[in-house]
Amino acid sequence: MPIIIPPDLPAAETLQEENIFFYTTHRAASQDIRCLQILILNLMPTKIATETQLVRLLGNTPIQVEVELLAFDSHTSKNTSQEHMLTFYKTFAAVRDRFFDGLIITGAPIEHLPFEGADYWEELCRIMEWSKRHVYSTLHICWGAQAALYYHYGLQKQRLDRKLFGVYAHRVTHKGSILFRGFDDTFLVPHSRHTTVTRAQFETVPQLKILAESDEAGVYAASTDGGRQIFLTGHAEYDTDTLAAEYRRDKAAGLPIRVPEHYFPGDDPDRAPVCTWRSSANLLFSNWLNYFVYQASPYDIRAIPPMPEL
Repeated sequence: MPIIIPPDLPAAETLQEENIFFYTTHRAASQDIRCLQILILNLMPTKIATETQLVRLLGNTPIQVEVELLAFDSHTSKNTSQEHMLTFYKTFAAVRDRFFDGLIITGAPIEHLPFEGADYWEELCRIMEWSKRHVYSTLHICWGAQAALYYHYGLQKQRLDRKLFGVYAHRVTHKGSILFRGFDDTFLVPHSRHTTVTRAQFETVPQLKILAESDEAGVYAASTDGGRQIFLTGHAEYDTDTLAAEYRRDKAAGLPIRVPEHYFPGDDPDRAPVCTWRSSANLLFSNWLNYFVYQASPYDIRAIPPMPEL
């Protein structure tokens, strides 16, 4: 079954070139089916690239998914045209009375700021609180995961001695985790961050289960029981060249940046990188949609139960 997106969303052309089947919202309206409602709060400055990365993964499953994009009322994007934002993004005020099977909160390049220093922090807190009653399963990515761990559980991000930047080997820690069902013993995930939440911090919260981790990158995935909240510290959604673009951007700007680890063949930035994480990324999102959203969320979306008090 296809993903459902607005007909003019830039990602549509990319999905068509990649033979990923999708419906436009107009065609989907003629079907008598209850497709999954997935909301994406996209905090990345490269919004069109992130939209494409996420809908590509959401669309590569047998489950029919309708995606909506969410923007803050309190923040104006500096890197994406207002025309694009007004055309494809809804404000929180427009969706706050609705219910969603799933919510994705992306990363954001503002690790240098305390959480409260983000100009949209108060609105983000309102959305995270709202999600406990209006969303069945929320998937938090990178900074989005750190922000949610801080808001919900009081876990403060820790500054790393140097940027964690590259593609790292991981293992499944919780062997019974259905989020990682079908994964190889070792799988690869890109990371690009200056901060972390340590294993010791996770272990102070009894509601959280550590699902997967890396000797180099630390805890990668954790969740509450039943997967109502899932936290990912890396970027499985990244394209093959995303880390290369970050590296070249920072180098051109004269910033202190090292070559991303385990990424370029022979660690040579003049050689084209090879994607080594695409299959596991597709399986991760497929498992999330299947086990934590499709099979768990009620048919009557308005009957989503509130999360237990944390």
